[in-house]
Amino acid sequence: MFFKRFMLLLFLSVISFSYGAVLPSVSQDSIVKKEGFPVIGKAGEELFSIYHKSGDLSAAERAKIISERIQEIDANTFLKDSLNILTDNESPEVVYGNQILFNITNLDTIATEKTKQQLADLYVEVIAANLDIAESKYIPKNIFLKVGFVILILLGLWLALKLIAFLNKRIIKLIESKKDKWLKSLTYNNYTFITPEQELNVILFVVKVLKWFSILLVVYIFFPLIFSVFEFTQGWSNYLFDLIFSSFRQIFTAIWEYFPNLIKMAAIIIVMRYFVRAVKYIFSEIEDEKLQISGFHPDWAMPTFTIIRFLLYAFMFVLIFPLLPGSDSTIFKGVSVFLGVLLSLGSSSAIANMVAGLVITYMRPFKIGDRINIGNTTGNVIEKTLLVTRLKTIKNEEITIPNSAVLSGNTVNYSTFTKEKGEGLIINTTVTLGYDIPYKTVYAALIEAALRTNLIEKQPKPFVLQTSLDDFYVSYQLNAYTKHANKQALIYSDLHQNIQDCCNEMDIEILSPHYRAQRDGNMTTIPKDYLDENYEAPSFNIRTRKSKE
Repeated sequence: MFFKRFMLLLFLSVISFSYGAVLPSVSQDSIVKKEGFPVIGKAGEELFSIYHKSGDLSAAERAKIISERIQEIDANTFLKDSLNILTDNESPEVVYGNQILFNITNLDTIATEKTKQQLADLYVEVIAANLDIAESKYIPKNIFLKVGFVILILLGLWLALKLIAFLNKRIIKLIESKKDKWLKSLTYNNYTFITPEQELNVILFVVKVLKWFSILLVVYIFFPLIFSVFEFTQGWSNYLFDLIFSSFRQIFTAIWEYFPNLIKMAAIIIVMRYFVRAVKYIFSEIEDEKLQISGFHPDWAMPTFTIIRFLLYAFMFVLIFPLLPGSDSTIFKGVSVFLGVLLSLGSSSAIANMVAGLVITYMRPFKIGDRINIGNTTGNVIEKTLLVTRLKTIKNEEITIPNSAVLSGNTVNYSTFTKEKGEGLIINTTVTLGYDIPYKTVYAALIEAALRTNLIEKQPKPFVLQTSLDDFYVSYQLNAYTKHANKQALIYSDLHQNIQDCCNEMDIEILSPHYRAQRDGNMTTIPKDYLDENYEAPSFNIRTRKSKE
């Protein structure tokens, strides 16, 4: 039966080839070649084509009617002897039983080099071969053989699934036995991104996904094989095969066609990467003060490099963007415009802070570690970024100030002149004392208090200024130099203690800002530890005067 089927198929192929080869070989000056309309037989097979009309029927209508009449013939009861040619009329008619299938006209013979009778015989052979093959598809022996093929395919599917399960178990067992050797912690700067246990879980998940992907792929491949056995399901088979293989073919074709763009993008990225490294090397030399440029401070090096790097990467993206897949599509452009508008509307304050951060960088009002005052906040600078500046107060409070606020306000830097070449920060405090105390004595007491204070420089020497002459006292301002701007609170506390000690030692009463004492009969305000052991409060002095009459 398979030999018979093979011979019939070969016969149909030869006839189709011969028929197709004859038509183009004939040409007449008075006839224009037309496009034919196929006649479809059993199982969707194209038998021959109709090129010309007959009577009121067009070529397309003739082909459609002939196809319907051939397909209405029952393949199970087909008898080749019932397929005949009637030559009683001028146009031979091909009939099956009492049903006229079609007739052959003079126009049908044009460009075939055949007579109407020869063309009718050829069409009858083609139709008979088609119906014979259709008939052979339904005989019991062939059906049983196809069922056997289906059983073999299902057996192959079962074996394939068993093989996938076996390989999956072996792979899992191999991974678990080698996990101590293969899997290591993924760390960076003492931070563990993923542990070996987490890596094992990820690998096992991937293996599980691959297992189910393989199962679905095998099942997807075997089902079209089953459908291909039976002729009435061969269309499903072809559709399923085309669905997956055409998708893969399109993917591989797209990748192959996109491969030159990938090479271009890789070349651009590699060149830009090494160019950025070269630029970074130059600015690193400037930062280390190995390369000096007049007017360009070393602390500008890394911020400037950051800006240049951003611009270089932006330029690289501009070069790569046209090479991206779908970059010229309307949707891609619409999304890009939408994101641009969204960022511009939602990041106005952030952009203002970034611009302020850049301006502050090149203004150089402070550095990391400086003690500064911004508004009502005083602290040490612990971080400065493009967006914010962070201060740490003496109470261990972290204050975050937007750069736009820093730029719009005044910044006091206490650390600028405390560096190696600076004289130091001048700290000052004011003491108010009475007019009865000689100012030279006050000067000596205050300067001595400053010299006793830790973290105050001996040179330049502390000095005193009289800032005002008030109603009840004189304001003396003590000024002293220090190189430790970050310890002002401790220095002031120590200085105030020493001022009290020195004043008490020199019998200077601090009666400020408003202190009144009736001197007669009252103790001095100097602490007892600084008074003489025999000290007594003065007595009241009362004087009377006798008036004259």
